Amino acid sequence: MGINPVNRPAERRAVFLDRDGVINQVFVRDGKSYPPQNLQQLQVLPGVKEALEKLKSAGYLLIVVTNQPDVARGNQTREQVEEFHRALRQQFGLPIDDFRVCYHDDRDGCECRKPLPGMLTAAAGEYGLNLGSSFMIGDRWRDVEAGRRAGCRTIFLDHGYTEPFQAEAPEVRVRSLQEAAEWILSR
Repeated sequence: MGINPVNRPAERRAVFLDRDGVINQVFVRDGKSYPPQNLQQLQVLPGVKEALEKLKSAGYLLIVVTNQPDVARGNQTREQVEEFHRALRQQFGLPIDDFRVCYHDDRDGCECRKPLPGMLTAAAGEYGLNLGSSFMIGDRWRDVEAGRRAGCRTIFLDHGYTEPFQAEAPEVRVRSLQEAAEWILSR
């Protein structure tokens, strides 16, 4: 009698990453972060490609989970967001497996907008991920809370924004994606 694959626990693991402020440069005004508005402003943060390559080599799926409410607010289009994602893969050569995007604003009440865990749990179902063996890296409290609610280990990339931290404390605070990758790989 064999093991029913439906009942077998997920064995794959992922590193979920917020996009703006984790992978690419943000613009900070009055202590608050803002995403790039066009491709000319899109700059990958130092050490990101190397950190992602190390995580990928260690067997982690790399999945970006990003809130992009500027689409709902009319300040950006889905096509612009998708163009950023193509550039991150092709122009910058980042080994990202998937991009999950919430195009809603808070008032839309959707399950995919962080701090809700919808993007993470949907990816877990699609890829057969063990969320307890996965990590969420973000630079805002919403990222940490989404990771916690999904059952992931959480890493806060602290850029010193003035936004109040409204989530439970992350497992660790770091200053760069490189530092986060080193911490993950040392586990």
